Amino acid sequence: MSLQSVRQFFADRAPDVEIIELSQSTATVALAAAAHRVEPGQIAKTLSLKVKDDVILVVAKGDARLDNKKLKSVFGAKARMLSSDEVVIMTGHPVGGVCPFGLENPLAVYCDISLRQYQEVFPAAGAIHSAVRIAPERMAQLTDATWVDVCL
Repeated sequence: MSLQSVRQFFADRAPDVEIIELSQSTATVALAAAAHRVEPGQIAKTLSLKVKDDVILVVAKGDARLDNKKLKSVFGAKARMLSSDEVVIMTGHPVGGVCPFGLENPLAVYCDISLRQYQEVFPAAGAIHSAVRIAPERMAQLTDATWVDVCL
């Protein structure tokens, strides 16, 4: 269970971080921003990408778009989005609930510098109705993320 793996992640590493569960879906940036009453950029979306033979996660502000040239420059190859089925298999989280916490498989996590403009962001928490409120730097620290510049 995806939400449960995220609960365990925070219980083990950051018990002070509270998982926010809502009755409505937060599966898209627009839905999440409305539900949490924040601007879309404050929603930290997690993108599952395949670069060469590696699956990676890129966490970016909700209204950012990936820049293919920057991606290729940083990772040395073109990236492609995983299919919904591949996302679930690799992360253990459903599309709309993907986050860098409580992953099914160990994956490299990258945080785009676009997140740094906010004191707090709202990444999903393993389900389409859950999230956490967290400082971008703390999220990067907890997930051993590398900071990159891959968005427009």
